[in-house]
Amino acid sequence: MAPGILVDEPSAAPTTSAKWVGKNDEAPREIFPDGIRTSGQHNPIYDLLRPYEDFPKEITGPTVWSKEQFENQPDKWTHPFTAEEVEELSRTADAFIASGTPLTGISKENFPLPTLSKALADVREDIINGKGFILFKNFPAGEWGPRKNAVAYMGLGTYLGYFVSQNGRGHVLGHVKDVGDDASQIDKVRIYRTTARQFFHADDGDVVGLLCVHRALRGGESDLASSHAVWNALQREHPDVAALLTRPVWHFDRKGEVSDGQDGWTRQPVFYLEPGGRGRGRVYSKWDPYYVRSLARFSDAGLVPPLSAEQERAMAVLEETCQRLALHMVLEVGDIQFVANTHVLHARTAYEDRAPPAPRRHLLRLWLSTPEEEGGWVLPFPDSKEKKRGGIQVNNVPPRAPLDAE
Repeated sequence: MAPGILVDEPSAAPTTSAKWVGKNDEAPREIFPDGIRTSGQHNPIYDLLRPYEDFPKEITGPTVWSKEQFENQPDKWTHPFTAEEVEELSRTADAFIASGTPLTGISKENFPLPTLSKALADVREDIINGKGFILFKNFPAGEWGPRKNAVAYMGLGTYLGYFVSQNGRGHVLGHVKDVGDDASQIDKVRIYRTTARQFFHADDGDVVGLLCVHRALRGGESDLASSHAVWNALQREHPDVAALLTRPVWHFDRKGEVSDGQDGWTRQPVFYLEPGGRGRGRVYSKWDPYYVRSLARFSDAGLVPPLSAEQERAMAVLEETCQRLALHMVLEVGDIQFVANTHVLHARTAYEDRAPPAPRRHLLRLWLSTPEEEGGWVLPFPDSKEKKRGGIQVNNVPPRAPLDAE
């Protein structure tokens, strides 16, 4: 399969795509094959934000964990697919491919997993309300080829959430792969398209999934930290930093991936509380330092304030705390990692690829939404109840599922 080739992809967006306006959960299927449009990035509802004084001094429960709990007990955070589960995935993927349904229209309804779905229900609950991560093993990524890998992976993901667009091109199947972009151009480049280190962050979806198809020669390893454990450490060691991170004074770059009439940035806190009444009052985190550091073109124009010395210090303290508390893991070919962005921060070490013609490091990525109406967290954003909340949606760009990076 040639790099960049798309699954059942129209050659151009339908002419109606720029004109349609309506509810995202009632989107026209000629543009969005499953009938749901990604909501996209929004500013929070500022009236729902809570002051630092309302935040807990210490968080307890299963979302708070330490690396020592898991380092030597992988059975607590891995699920090796059984031969029967792989066979069910294979059989269902073959049937889906034979149906001719566009990959962008995949759903639980047209990807039945009667046996595996039972385990996936427990996994989903643990991701949303428990430790917030899982590592599946034994997915036959090296045996099935790009199309079947994509179908089986996305079909699996539909049992954990609704896939959302990950960039302005509408990619609902992402590719974490070096395509030669210059990582120093952080106002233009998404770091997942480079070999550079990724600092601790959370993506614009409730859950992120990564399927390892090819490993790097060295590096590219994964780190996870409970943001609730991080919060507890900040409250003990740097309460001033914790307080600053709850204030809506942080501007995040949208790197040009904006719809008509939108600002090129959002303004929000790093730590939130679930709104009262509907929510459980849990601490929610939303962070990516690359998007905070890339705003010089806006601050130079006087549109947003530059980072203060206090913010620079807070960023350094937050990263150091995450590194100190992080669980380190290596994704082998056929491993699938799912991580809750609500209460887990994740990072990646820099990496070096093998020389051509060896394949480059390659992970398939999903961003999944778990809306509050279906057990997800209540968020202080206008799209909290939507099925495909979050993500990145530019105007009515249709969803796309490329089988390789483009």
